[in-house]
Formats: sequence, structure tokens, C-alpha cells
Amino acid sequence: MDLLEWSYTKHQNIKARFEPFVHSDVFFRQIKDYYFVYTIRWSDLDPVVEREHLEEMEILINCELGTEHSYFKRLAFSDCERSEYHDRSS
Repeated sequence: MDLLEWSYTKHQNIKARFEPFVHSDVFFRQIKDYYFVYTIRWSDLDPVVEREHLEEMEILINCELGTEHSYFKRLAFSDCERSEYHDRSS
């Protein structure tokens, strides 16, 4: 998956598009010092978005914005998941 483009919205949320979901807008909201998927304006021209896609989108946008350290420190991201991600990214 690739982050194609992103921009801030009027209310300081972030709107982004990802490959292969090029027709769907993904909206992120900030919580503490990182961003999470708030909602998706999904297009039926795109594949169905699965939970693992949402997690990958969150990782990509937080890395792009330099907030990945806070994202990986959050309580919902357990030590097990953290080590699995770092194994994949190495």
C-alpha cells in the first residue's frame, strides 16, 4: 500500500488517499500525539477495506507526519504487535 496524497481539512483533520483505494477518501483525527482512521468515504470502485488495511493506513500517515513514535507507544498497540511490525519493517 502507498500513501498517494494527503491534506488538512477545515477542522484540522487529515484527508488522504491510498493505493489501491484511489477513489476513497480516508479521514484521520488526532488523538494525543498521533492520528487514527476516523471514517472512510468508500467508493464501490475500490476493493473492500479490511481491518489490516486500516492499520497500515494509520502507520503510513503517522510515519509521513513524524508521529509514528507516539503511534507505536499507544496502549492499544501491544508489545506483541509492536515486535511483529518492527520485524516486518526491518
